[in-house]
Amino acid sequence: MRPHRALRVAFLLSACLLIASPAQAYLDPGTGSMLLSAVIGVAAAVALAVKMFWYRLIGLFRGKGRGDGREEAKGSPAADE
Repeated sequence: MRPHRALRVAFLLSACLLIASPAQAYLDPGTGSMLLSAVIGVAAAVALAVKMFWYRLIGLFRGKGRGDGREEAKGSPAADE
């Protein structure tokens, strides 16, 4: 009987969301470009987070530790030596 109750709740929720009330608001033409730039910004942030997580996951499987970057500069002496 659980799926029947979940279906009833989903139907009631969708019915409440379909009822539209008048907004009594004005949206100027710049609002569309603002919303578009916000959506692009969120998409870029999510893509960066996924990329960082992916590289960290791949590094974990390859066995590379989180170094401090000193391994890359082995050929050049440090300034204090």
